[in-house]
Amino acid sequence: MLPRIYSLAALIAIWALAAALAQSRLLPGPLAIGTTILADLRSGELPYQIGCTLARVIVAFAIAMVLGIIAGYAMGRSRTIDRYADPWLVVLLNMPALVTIIFAYIWIGLNETAAILAVAANKLPNVVVFMREGARALDPDFDEMAKAFKFTWFSRIRHVVIPQLAPFLAASSRSGLSIIWKIVLVVELIGRPNGVGFVLGSAFSLFDMAKILSYAISFIALMLVIESLLVQPLERRAIRWRRQPA
Repeated sequence: MLPRIYSLAALIAIWALAAALAQSRLLPGPLAIGTTILADLRSGELPYQIGCTLARVIVAFAIAMVLGIIAGYAMGRSRTIDRYADPWLVVLLNMPALVTIIFAYIWIGLNETAAILAVAANKLPNVVVFMREGARALDPDFDEMAKAFKFTWFSRIRHVVIPQLAPFLAASSRSGLSIIWKIVLVVELIGRPNGVGFVLGSAFSLFDMAKILSYAISFIALMLVIESLLVQPLERRAIRWRRQPA
């Protein structure tokens, strides 16, 4: 923990020094950014905009994870499904996020449904790849054990499949969270009337670097908190059983 604090303090010091030397409104210092953040917190603007973005992140993330887990598991367990679905997966993996967003807005309209589906569609293939590899790596000996003990379908999924897939679930969740919020910002920048992406777009048109940095830093800080307090502990819990001695 201390090395991270020291590293962050050094980064802030370098930033403050660079801002002092530049003396430019295009590079405001940490104090100016802190003042902007406090002002937007008091007005309620910052919590509102971050809340809009975070809600989109959560909903899109949930949709992508649920559909990706189902599709990836099916492709990993069935060669026939994998053979026919793999070309679709390759297309989705190589489809630029911006193109998907534009298609969603044109086909569905400039609304929340289009925004969330565009984000989920961009994350979906990543989850499918992780889960397909996880399903392929399932130990057949555990399946034989489940058959020998006459596990029900639910018991086999809960006690045999999920524990083996847990590391892949954790990896796809962690990588997905770092990707999905960046895509949400692009979606908001292009076609939503609120959210961090919308604020960044408005601030860009005014060359308001203080606003841009304040919202960017605030949302990054929030994502780091979620990563540290939620995602990483869940990931450690998911892979804990693999580290236990036999």
